[in-house]
Formats: sequence, structure tokens, C-alpha cells
Amino acid sequence: MRTPVILKILGILMMLFSITMLPPLGISLLYEDGQWTRFANGMAIIAIGGLLIWAPFRRIRGDLRVRDGFVVTTLFWVVLSVAGSVPLYLSGNPPHTFIDALFEAVSGLTTTGSTVITGIDDLPKSILWYRQQLQWLGGMGIIVLAVAILPMLGIGGMQLYRAEVPGPVKDNKLTPRIAETAKALWYIYVLLTGVCAVAYWLAGMTWFDAIGHSFSTIAIGGFSTHDASIGYFNSAAIEMIAVVFMLLSGANYALHFMAWRQRNLALYLADSEFKFYISALAIISTITITTLIATETLGPFEAITQGLFEVVSLATTTGFGTADFSVWPLMLPFMLFTMSFMGGCAASTGGGIKVVRILLIFRQGAREMKRLLHPNAVMPVKLGNRPVSDRVLQAVWGFFSVYMFMFLIMLVILQATGLDQVTAWTAVGATINNLGPGLGEVAYHYGDIPDLAKWVLCFAMLLGRLEVFTLLLLFTPAFWRR
Repeated sequence: MRTPVILKILGILMMLFSITMLPPLGISLLYEDGQWTRFANGMAIIAIGGLLIWAPFRRIRGDLRVRDGFVVTTLFWVVLSVAGSVPLYLSGNPPHTFIDALFEAVSGLTTTGSTVITGIDDLPKSILWYRQQLQWLGGMGIIVLAVAILPMLGIGGMQLYRAEVPGPVKDNKLTPRIAETAKALWYIYVLLTGVCAVAYWLAGMTWFDAIGHSFSTIAIGGFSTHDASIGYFNSAAIEMIAVVFMLLSGANYALHFMAWRQRNLALYLADSEFKFYISALAIISTITITTLIATETLGPFEAITQGLFEVVSLATTTGFGTADFSVWPLMLPFMLFTMSFMGGCAASTGGGIKVVRILLIFRQGAREMKRLLHPNAVMPVKLGNRPVSDRVLQAVWGFFSVYMFMFLIMLVILQATGLDQVTAWTAVGATINNLGPGLGEVAYHYGDIPDLAKWVLCFAMLLGRLEVFTLLLLFTPAFWRR
């Protein structure tokens, strides 16, 4: 393991992250909310810390090995979460304790959207901006952005990209060079953010709210500048704009890139994962809307707008809200919550297990049933017209098994802290899926749960964001053997 190279990269990334304190610092000066010194102090602490780590190894050059990439990725998310909590802890506003500040920072950077804060409407503008910005930076992954810069410093980034980009097959690149790949992803990301912000503004949001909510919409984050989330605006137009951009951000960014480069929207309809993604959302939306109308919970128009919004928000793991879905009738709360386990597509900003994995599990299950009738037949599992190798299928099942095993372990720990079964189950599900809101005591916020539970859920958020294996590998003896 090349420790000097790892430390050099970590120092560079910390110094880069310190620069992100400038926008909220500027917002603080603009709105005169008195928080600029906190952001200035936070920027100094993070920048100096990064400089001290980088300086001893600044002349070292070299490429990362695969193991180094996993270490850097995990270390960076942990260190960045701690660094990101500094301005929140220094602000003098909620959150007041370190674990609450850390929980909020981890939730933001992992685009989970779980919060320990109440009274969001009363927070200083700079803190509101900072929370939204954390999600936007975490959405595509700050490491992917850094990958475009590190090659210029003599450090290759392919190992970081493989460790960071979600999905079962991670060796495909959109462009021949990894730096160009990172840039292509960010061009699409920034473009979608800008268009979303303009659309929100035209629909009636202020510029501050429009930009802030575009950050969390495109990042599939769920943080809002208001306690009532998107429901604060009471606008069907805003809700439908959010639905469109949540759907786009929950789709595969590689698919967006190919459709844009070839100027061919038909590529979406030719993609098996995207078709399964849209079909699943359409079916669940129809069931939800029909149930809301049949039970007279909402009128037809509200059932369509709120039902569609909540399905897309929860299924893509965004976590925005316009209504309290936890009090909806019959099976709706449980059904909508479990949709978050599917999450977004591979290479999207969504969380969860990912659509392509669910699709492969479904198709492999169908193949096994056919084999009972035709035991000697050769029936490959396909995505589109391409057969999927058994190695990938085994990896998918391995991922699913470990995902659920870790879910059960954390569920038991949370119940041991005194949380009831519904609260513990949904809290773990909401954090490992990077969803945000749960049911029971965590339907609105996580501020009242025990500190031990918050530490466990911070781990769950990182576990989900790093797709389980990236983080768990560091806890295996085999990883550290030479």
C-alpha cells in the first residue's frame, strides 16, 4: 500500500474542499446573518489540515493501486464528513452537539437527507445554503470531480473512479480517459442543476429557494430550506418539475451522456434498466393513486399530484415531501418505503440497491424456475441483447446478501438502544438506502433518537453511499495482507 501517495491525495482533496466554504461565506455577508466568521474559521481549519497532510509528500508521484483507491475513497468520505461538520458545529445554531453536526454533514454528503434539525425555516441563510451545497457536492461524488484534476498532479484516478461510481459493472468508461469521463459527468450534472433551478424560479420559487432545491433535487438528496419541504410551496407546478428532475437524476448518467452525444432519445427506450425503472415507478404510482382515490383519502387531482410525487421521491431515494405518507391508508406507507430499496439506476445520484441489480435478481430468479422445467437448456441472463456473465450475477447476489446482512445487524443494534421496531427498521432502511425520512419516531427528524443510534446510522449512510463493499473491505484481514 502506497501510504505517501494516499496521504498526498487526502491532503489535496481536503484543501479543495476548504474552497467550498466560500459560497456560504458570501451568502452570509450578503444576508448579514453573522455566520461568515464560522465559515472562515472552518475553511482555515480544513485548509491548514490538508496542507499539513500534503506538504511532506508533495514531491511524490505515482499511480494508485486498487487497494489504495478503496482506502482513499473511504478515508476521504470519513474525513470530509468530519470537516463538513465543523461550520455546523461552530455556527451556534442547531445542531448543537458534535454527533448531531456530524450526522447532518454525513447525511448531506451522502445525499441521504435525514436531519436532526427542527425549525429549519429559522436557520441563517448561509447555513441553509451550506446544507444544500453539501448534498450537491456529494451527489455525483467529490472524488469524481477530483479525478479530473489528479492526473495533472501526477496521480492517476481510475482506481478512485472504480471505487466511487455505483453499479455492478464499473470498468466501462464513457470516454477513453478517466479525467474526460469525470468532466463529462459533471457537465451533465451542472447542466441539469441549472435548468432545474430556472424551472423552479419560473414556477414561483425565490432564486435562493430555486437554487437550493435544484441542488438537492439533482443530487437526489432531499434537504430543503423549509420544514415542510416541497409542500411549503403548495404548488402542483413545482411538484411536477421536481418529479421530472428526480426521474432524470435517478437514471443512469452514462445513458444521459450517450443520448446527448448521439442526439438520440431512442437510446432510453432501448436500455433494459431504464425501461424497468420507469415501468416499476408507473405501476407503483398507479396503485398509489388508485388507493388514495378509492379510500377517499385525497381528491382525484391531489391524489395524482401528491401520489406521483411521493412515489418518485421515495423510489429514487430523494426524500422530498408534500404530504405525510406515513398516515396514508392500508399498505401504502410500507410499499412506498420499500421502493427505496430499489433506488436509482446504476451510475445515478440515487441510493438503494440499484435498479439494475434488482432487474438481474428478478431475471436470474425467472431463469432458475425455467431450469426446473428444462434442466439441460442453456439460458443466459441478458441485459438487452447482451448476456451477463456468471461472475457479475454472483457479484450481484453477493452484494444483496451482504447488504441485507448489514441491515439486520444495524437493526438489532438500534433496537438495543431502545427504539421500537418500526422506528429502528425504517431508520436503518432510510439511511443505508440514502433515503432520509422513515416512519415512527424518525418520520420527521432524527434529533430525538439516542446518540449511539446516530453513530450507527452515520455508518449506515456511509455504507450505502460507498455501496457496502468499498467500506467493508477495509475491515477484512485479507485486505491488509501483503
